[in-house]
Amino acid sequence: MNSKQKEILMRKRYSAEKRFKFFGIFSISLAILFLCILLFNIFTSGLSAFFKTKLILKINFDEKKLGINMNTPDEAIKASNFNEILQDALLNLDLLAPDLKKIELIDIVSIDATYELKRFYLQNKDQLNKIVEISLTLSDDLDQLYKGNFPRDIPEDRRRFSDFQLKVFDEQNSQNKIITEFNFSFFKNADSREPELAGIGASLIGSLLTILVCLILSFPIGFLAAIYLEEFAPKNKITEIIEINVNNLAAVPSIVFGLLGLGVFLNYFYLPRSTPLVGGLVLALMTLPRIIIPCRAALKAVSPSIREGALALGASKVQAVMHNVVPLALPGTLSGTIIGLSQALGETAPLILIGMVAFINVVPTYPIDPSAVLPVQVYLWSESAERGFVEKTSATIIILIFFLVLMNSSAIYLRNKFEKKWS
Repeated sequence: MNSKQKEILMRKRYSAEKRFKFFGIFSISLAILFLCILLFNIFTSGLSAFFKTKLILKINFDEKKLGINMNTPDEAIKASNFNEILQDALLNLDLLAPDLKKIELIDIVSIDATYELKRFYLQNKDQLNKIVEISLTLSDDLDQLYKGNFPRDIPEDRRRFSDFQLKVFDEQNSQNKIITEFNFSFFKNADSREPELAGIGASLIGSLLTILVCLILSFPIGFLAAIYLEEFAPKNKITEIIEINVNNLAAVPSIVFGLLGLGVFLNYFYLPRSTPLVGGLVLALMTLPRIIIPCRAALKAVSPSIREGALALGASKVQAVMHNVVPLALPGTLSGTIIGLSQALGETAPLILIGMVAFINVVPTYPIDPSAVLPVQVYLWSESAERGFVEKTSATIIILIFFLVLMNSSAIYLRNKFEKKWS
């Protein structure tokens, strides 16, 4: 081969390397672009859910209309009717409104406005027989209008608020009576049929309880199984079959584990449906192989000289493994466990099959209480027709992404902080 041919081959090789580098950079850039578009759409749609729109009203806590006095106990106050003073305040927004429009005035605020008044009065009993300015949550339709999530220039028959309500809303807005506050109720409330009242309280606690049950079951079993398979199990056909099946189970679709949980935990053991206990059991089965594999890899990464040195000093096999190998493998073990749990946190299909798709309007307290989880809550709200649930869906995805990033960052931090480098 002469020098000219060698030069041509070198040019072709350099050209091929440049093309490979270009396609690699292009692929990564394209992936980042789509990721940025996805995150942009989610954040722009969901950030407004962290704020709620309120109307400032002048409320007259008239003891005659409320039927209470300064000595009335709290239980009697909770049972009293605050609707009349609320309606009086709303009707004062337009004293000249005809009778047919008065109902529309009352519908401007949320159906929870009466309970907001009760909660305010229970904390401020000295306001009896006084006129007080109180901010009350607007209805979902006007809330979305104020946030710019719903157009106002469409015909009246195509929107859920009337021209009269729009006029009153504009009048109050011009008087700075429409305000926004941080939506703490989004994190405290359970699910609701009314978008302005719906929150992730039940699904958030449900997810934490489910992951806690999953962690308590999967980590000890997975960790001990990895130690046995890597350090103590004899190398024969039986252990080979076990290792192959562990690897295969890590690739099984999650919905299969949901079917297993439905058939075993619900239909055979009759455990309560739609509870974090059953959800944690199902996710533990799904997470076990995803914990065993990285745990074995972490144990295998420990230098053989550690084992040999411990055995040479008179330690038994169990002592060498538990006192020397396992502590050095713990960072990789913890990071693998956290990543496995973060994957379990985002699962939806297996939990739907065990009934965690029910409408839950009470925040759970124990693992045996009916509950939802964050991914299933996203699924439920994404099917709702009201515009207010769109922002709630995106906001829940933001919360879910936050937890996933936090868990994966913790895994990276633990691995980098405690990992030992072997020369």
